[in-house]
Amino acid sequence: MRILLYPRLAPDVFAIASNLCPAGFELSAPEPTDTARLSEELALSDFLVGFVGPLPESTWHAARKLRLIQLLSAGYDNFPIDRARELRVPVATNGGANAIAVAEHAVMLMLAVLRRLVQLDRDVRAGGWRQTQRGDLRYHEICGKRVGLIGLGMIGREVARRLRGFGVDLCYHDTRRLSPEEEMALGVTCLPLDDLLSTADVLSLHLPLLPETRGIVGARELALLRPEAIIINTARGELVDEQALLEALTSGRLAGAGLDVLAQEPPPPHHPLFSLEQVVLTPHAAGPTWESWPRRFANAYANVERVARGAAPHWVIPELKDLVFPGQIPL
Repeated sequence: MRILLYPRLAPDVFAIASNLCPAGFELSAPEPTDTARLSEELALSDFLVGFVGPLPESTWHAARKLRLIQLLSAGYDNFPIDRARELRVPVATNGGANAIAVAEHAVMLMLAVLRRLVQLDRDVRAGGWRQTQRGDLRYHEICGKRVGLIGLGMIGREVARRLRGFGVDLCYHDTRRLSPEEEMALGVTCLPLDDLLSTADVLSLHLPLLPETRGIVGARELALLRPEAIIINTARGELVDEQALLEALTSGRLAGAGLDVLAQEPPPPHHPLFSLEQVVLTPHAAGPTWESWPRRFANAYANVERVARGAAPHWVIPELKDLVFPGQIPL
C-alpha cells in the first residue's frame, strides 16, 4: 500500500517519517509545486498523511483510491472537509501527539508575559542593566494565581499537569465536565464561563476552532477579566476577537497577552499588536518540537495500519464521523 506525505517536510523530518514507515507500505513525497506529479501520486495512494490544507484544485480529481486522510496536526480548520465528504474519505487528527509541546509552550508564554521576559532580554542587549529604579517595572510570579483553562482536552490536561507544581489555583470550563475523580487527579475545579473569566489571573485557551467556538472570547468576555489578568492563546487566533483584544490591551483593561496564533497568519507587517510591550508573540510554533515528530508519525502510521487491516480509524473529525462504521471503512 502507498502513503503520500504532503506537503514535503524538511529533510531531517522526512528521514524520521521514512524510518518509522511500517513494513509493507511505500512512502512518497512529491514536491508541492509539481501538481502533475502530485496528481499521479494521489491516484496511486491509499493514504494521505501530513499537514494537509487545501490541495491544488486540479489534483483532487485524482484522489479516488484514498481510504484515510491522516493529519499530523490537532487542528483541521484549514482542511476542505467538503472535498473529503465528496470522496467519502474519513479525516483523522493526530491523537494528541503535540499535546506536551503545546502545553509547555503555553506555560512558557504565561511566565514570559508575567516576568516581561522579552522586554528584559531586549534591554540587556541594548546595554541596560537594572538602570531603572528597582520596583519601577512590575514582574509577577505565577504562584498563587488563578489560572483558568477554557477547554480541557488532551492539551488542556497537559497544561494542568504542568502547572500543579507552580502552586496555582486551577479552574476550567468545558462543554464536557470531567468526573470528580478526574478533577481531583488533575487538581482542577469546574466553573461556569463567566465565573472563570471574572476571577482568573491567567486565561489560557485550548479549544478547536469550530463555528460555536469562533470568537468565544470577545468584547463582553474580555470586559469580565480583571485588569491584572493576562490571556494566553496557543490554539487558534479566531477564538479571540482580535480588535477587542487590542482595545483591551491599549486601554489598560488587560495587563498582557501571550499569543502563538493570530487571526491572520502570517500577520500583516505592521500589525498593531507588534507595538505593545506587554504582548509576547510566537509564529504558531507551539506544536512542532523535535521530540513531537516521532509521536506524530507513530500515531499517524498506527491509524493507517488500523484502516489497512479493516478496522475503523481513531480520531476522526466530528463532521465526518458518519463515514466510519465499526469494523470497516466504507469504500
